[in-house]
Amino acid sequence: MPDTKQLRNRIRSVNSTLHLTHAMELVAASKIKKASERMTGSNEYACAAAEAMAVLAACPACEKSPYLRSGMSGETRLMVIAGDRGMAGGYNANIYRLAREYPDAKIIPVGKRAYERFGGDAFYGAEAFSTANARKIAEKLCGDFLEGAFGRFGILYTRYISMMQQEASVRWILPLDKREARSSGKDIVFEPDEVYVMSSLVPEYVTGMIMASVRESFASEVAARRMAMDSAGKNARQMIDDLTIKYNRARQGAITQEITEIVAGSGS
Repeated sequence: MPDTKQLRNRIRSVNSTLHLTHAMELVAASKIKKASERMTGSNEYACAAAEAMAVLAACPACEKSPYLRSGMSGETRLMVIAGDRGMAGGYNANIYRLAREYPDAKIIPVGKRAYERFGGDAFYGAEAFSTANARKIAEKLCGDFLEGAFGRFGILYTRYISMMQQEASVRWILPLDKREARSSGKDIVFEPDEVYVMSSLVPEYVTGMIMASVRESFASEVAARRMAMDSAGKNARQMIDDLTIKYNRARQGAITQEITEIVAGSGS
C-alpha cells in the first residue's frame, strides 16, 4: 500500500511546480502582444526594403553589382537565432536540428542558448537585440562579402505561423537573388545612379532582415513557451488529481486497517 506521507509530499511538490508553470505562462502571455507588434513592424520594414532591392536588381546597370554575383565558392555564414532561456517546448531543439544540416557554416549566434551551443566572437541576447546590434553585424557582413571572405549569408530563425505553430527556417540574404528582381512598372530615377543606391541600400536591407528575423523568432519563442507551460500545467493538474485519488485510497485503507485491528483486539 502506498505511503500516505510520500504521496502527500509528492502532491505538495507537483503543486509547487504547477504554481511555477502558471507564473511562466502568465509572463509569456504578457509579452506576446508587444512581441507581436514589434514583429509586425519589423516585417513591414523588411518587406519594403526587399521590394526596393527587387526593383534595383531589375535595373540593367546593377547586373554587375558584386551583391548580385552568384555561384561563388567560399564559406557559408549563418546567423542562428535561438532563445535566451529554455522551457519553450521544442523551440531551441528545432533550431539546433536544422543547424546540423550546415556543418561547415560559420555560425553567428544570437540568443544565450545559441551562444552556449556554438560559441562566437560576441554575445547578443535575443530579447534585448537592438537595431544598433543588427547594423553593426550587417556592415561587417557586407564589407566581408565585397572582399570575397564568404560566398553566402543566411539567417536560421523561427518562422511565426500562428500561436499554435512555429517553424524553424533558413532565409538566405546574400548574394541577392536575381530571380526576385522585378520592375516596378514606373519610371524611377535613382540619384546619382542605380549602382550607388544599391550599394548604399544593401547594408540597410541586411539590417532590416536581421531585425525582422530576430523579432519574429522572439515572438515564436514567447508563443512556444506559453503553449509549453499551458501543457505542463494541464499535466500537473492531472497528476495532482491522480495522486489525490491514490492518497485518499491509501488513507482510507490505513483507517480501515486500524479499525480492523481494534475490532479484532476487542474480540479476543
